Amino acid sequence: MIRELDLPSGAVRRLPGWVALLSLALALAVPGAQAQTQPMSPQATNAPGFATSAATPAAPLSGPAPIAGNAPDTMPLRPGETGPRDYRIGAQDLLEIQVYGIDNLKREVRVNTRGMVSLPLIGPVTVGGLTSEEAEALIAGLYAKDYLQDPQVSVFIKEFTSQRITVEGAVARPGIYPIRGDTTLVQAIALAGGQGNLPDLTEVMVFRLEAGQRRPLTFDLIKIRGGEIPDPKLVNEDIVVVKREASRVVLRDSVLGDVITILNPLNYLPR
Repeated sequence: MIRELDLPSGAVRRLPGWVALLSLALALAVPGAQAQTQPMSPQATNAPGFATSAATPAAPLSGPAPIAGNAPDTMPLRPGETGPRDYRIGAQDLLEIQVYGIDNLKREVRVNTRGMVSLPLIGPVTVGGLTSEEAEALIAGLYAKDYLQDPQVSVFIKEFTSQRITVEGAVARPGIYPIRGDTTLVQAIALAGGQGNLPDLTEVMVFRLEAGQRRPLTFDLIKIRGGEIPDPKLVNEDIVVVKREASRVVLRDSVLGDVITILNPLNYLPR
């Protein structure tokens, strides 16, 4: 049983103030007591029952920033495509052939119509239909047979005259063009004489052969010319199509277009 205390009447009137101060002190003391908890003993992250955090991994402390997933690419080669490493040497290709450490054997030769080149000491060598790596192995074997010990041969294809691209649509001279070395989309348009009538340069199509099928790619030529996005490289058998701007074509072919043509005084000047 709790005994009642006989307190003076003034103390009783002051009691609520003390109660408020005591409540405030307890409220401030409780969080501090909770914070002074005993530290947990270390536990290995691979220990049984250890809960791993599902938080996002921390960013690296140093080094370059990671490349964004939506960063523009420059049309890298995909499986089934033909690039400089797996390109087959053909007639009229220009090759630079050298043997490491022997400058007198360095030659820059063009493949003849029979797919052959003539090299010092070993004479004519058939390289047509081979990749650069296969040609290196063939030439190294011929030198090693009678002349050199473990020769290191490099074959660099300087001009890919056997490669070709097709440029079609709203260009000045559509057609099939051979390409030599690396050729970009802007260079391909220039080969075809530049843009033609009513071109839609914001949606230039490149159809690339991949595993026997054509894969369409779309590029904004205006942004490429402005340096906003990279100028993509083309590969063998690419088809470039510059579409015509639909709204301008409709206007040209409509009755309104005929009226504008009739009323245009420049059409009546002698040519």
